Amino acid sequence: MSHRILILGGTTEARQLAGQLAAKPDIELTLSLAGRTENPIAQQVPTRVGGFGGAEGLAAYLKETKADLLIDATHPYAARISANAAKAAQFAGVPILALRRPGWERQEGDRWTEVDDAAGAAAALGLIARRVFLALGRQEVGAFEAAPQHHYLLRSVDPVEPPLGVPYVDYLLARGPFREEDERRLLLEHRTDVVVSKNSGGEATYGKIAAARALGIDVVIIRRPVLPAVPSAPGIAELLAMVDHSLRPVADRGV
Repeated sequence: MSHRILILGGTTEARQLAGQLAAKPDIELTLSLAGRTENPIAQQVPTRVGGFGGAEGLAAYLKETKADLLIDATHPYAARISANAAKAAQFAGVPILALRRPGWERQEGDRWTEVDDAAGAAAALGLIARRVFLALGRQEVGAFEAAPQHHYLLRSVDPVEPPLGVPYVDYLLARGPFREEDERRLLLEHRTDVVVSKNSGGEATYGKIAAARALGIDVVIIRRPVLPAVPSAPGIAELLAMVDHSLRPVADRGV
């Protein structure tokens, strides 16, 4: 018997999870990407790109494809997609699981200021001009136009279009993972005073946090949004076990 699974992806873990599930002979898998990245990493599983049209559209897709399971493996800050996924699963009567990597924890020596959003991060930079490393991608950087006195280094996977409306900004196109030693070199080269980052969790982008700690540089951390309360796991191994349990016949689950 074959089981149809839809993974909402966009993270390294989603790609790794998809590869492991696709290797199972009894699973038909589709990996869905939102399409926000212009040149996503090539996937080794059947993939669709683009939105569904909100929760209702996703629910319709789940019904049309006769999905047996929905997995939300999107970025920890993709709050709208996660909310739509939870609603769609309820509308369609399809089980949902989430892969949610833990956030970073403050370590001794970290000089963190925690804020709720990009606007709060821009305000937290203060009035005096500073050299700021914006490691947020390109989706939320418009908020920093409210603080044009700073000199920004903006790193993203794709070009920022339109360019940020501030007088002092340098652009850096790069895709992680980023090693701590390389991040330390980058911060020193650009004489960085403060790093602005989401609390993404994981190892791929932690290098800038560790480098800032080693150099005594301030970090403005944007807190994670509140996500729907659905069954979730912090890692791939744990989620695979939950998938096996979810797809097992009810009589075999021991419940």
